[in-house]
Amino acid sequence: MPDIIVVEDNKEIGNLLCDFLRKENYTVAYAESGKKAMELYEKYGAKLIVLDIMLPGDIDGFTVCSKIREDSNTHILIASAKTDKESKLKGLDLGADDYIEKPYDIDILLAKIRGIFKRKFSQDEIIEGDLKLNCATKTLTKGDKKIEVTAKEFDLLKLLIDNKGVTLKKAYLFSNIWGSDSESEMQTLTVHIKWLREKIEKDPKNPEHIMTVWGVGYRFE
Repeated sequence: MPDIIVVEDNKEIGNLLCDFLRKENYTVAYAESGKKAMELYEKYGAKLIVLDIMLPGDIDGFTVCSKIREDSNTHILIASAKTDKESKLKGLDLGADDYIEKPYDIDILLAKIRGIFKRKFSQDEIIEGDLKLNCATKTLTKGDKKIEVTAKEFDLLKLLIDNKGVTLKKAYLFSNIWGSDSESEMQTLTVHIKWLREKIEKDPKNPEHIMTVWGVGYRFE
């Protein structure tokens, strides 16, 4: 999974921003259109989307924002030359987390991005109910009891908790945990969900946390 997908139809601006971000040690993917942005996101996912609004083709930035927000809590930062109040409200109403006007000061944008990553992804420990995830050691405890989990089980549970309340598609989960080029099969995801339920649910056959959304994927409650 890349840290950031930059969606920008101006190639010069897009490549320049990617260069700055890579110097900050982020992994970056670049899309010049809404269609390409959705292809990248659906295949690899991302921790943050830096999203332009005015994009070529049928899929503009508003549409990208709306589609991503359907099944993910991925942070969306709109960077657009559309400075009118209506555009800002529309972007935020569709689920964008922030809106910065162009032309932006690159130092301000980078500071915003550093702040996002510090708040969302620098947690050493995640506490959700009686579950405690130690991100440094990839260990899980439930109450006072240590729960033995594999690295994949830990990553899968963390991804679900990070997107609490949002239904994540099976393809998205599989791509993020096993990689789109993995030789594993989608059934692997189902098996890992079963194992996690056996470890964290009071009644694995009637889960209270890892919910199945039939025909779509899974959601953490």
